[in-house]
Amino acid sequence: MYIKELLPEIKHLDTGNFLLIAGPCVVENEENCLTIAEHVVKLSEKYAFPYIFKASYKKANRSKLDSFTGIGDREALEILKKIKNKYQIPVLTDIHTPEEAYFAAGYADILQIPAFLCRQTDLLVAAAKTGKVINIKKGQFLAPDSMRFAKEKVVQSGNNKVMLTDRGTMFGYHDLIVDYRGLVEMKKFNCPVILDITHSLQQPNQPGGVSGGQPEMIETIARAGVAVGVDGIFLETHPEPEKALSDGANMLKMQYLEDLLIKLIKIRNTIKDF
Repeated sequence: MYIKELLPEIKHLDTGNFLLIAGPCVVENEENCLTIAEHVVKLSEKYAFPYIFKASYKKANRSKLDSFTGIGDREALEILKKIKNKYQIPVLTDIHTPEEAYFAAGYADILQIPAFLCRQTDLLVAAAKTGKVINIKKGQFLAPDSMRFAKEKVVQSGNNKVMLTDRGTMFGYHDLIVDYRGLVEMKKFNCPVILDITHSLQQPNQPGGVSGGQPEMIETIARAGVAVGVDGIFLETHPEPEKALSDGANMLKMQYLEDLLIKLIKIRNTIKDF
């Protein structure tokens, strides 16, 4: 199944460009989300690539009890709905429980299953039954070919609108690595395959309880992913990553996004006929 079959309303699907899923890690406030969405929408129009806005309406998998988790579920989801309506773009958000699936489906177009939860049957079934597009992130602990079982749970629950996203594989206790063979392997499952280029550079489980990152390697990971032929790129971006309330250490500074996209589109155009 192709992206056009999943979300036919997205603009620029006929250009041959990769899909971009981008936004802040979490809804911090309305102004921040609108600023990011407007910036990327303008780039989407300028360079003709399909775009989905992403932001978690709550963060449930934080390292410490006092870490920021959100501004309030309904308030955050209303902001996502406002972005969807104002810019006429699909929005994506994470869910963590079956109950959240039904709640978030009233606001978002794509429900995302976090990597740590990709084997949770009740969550996958509940997400499937909403009829929304389901983006399943590959667990850092899973082999790529094991993701066919996660997809099958959704499909066997009556929903064939599935995307799979790789966000790196554990490489020791405090690091991740992208195995580009896995992207090719998952493309065999007849669904769009996305590469999360910012979380793949996360350095989790740091002694201080706050994940680190290597944002200087974002371009390297992205260029390789586009060259391999991924259907889409997932990234988190923020005007001031150093002030972000979640995952700032591995975010792309918003002002650098256009330059990165220009380079990636050139690679995409080069490989189109291969």
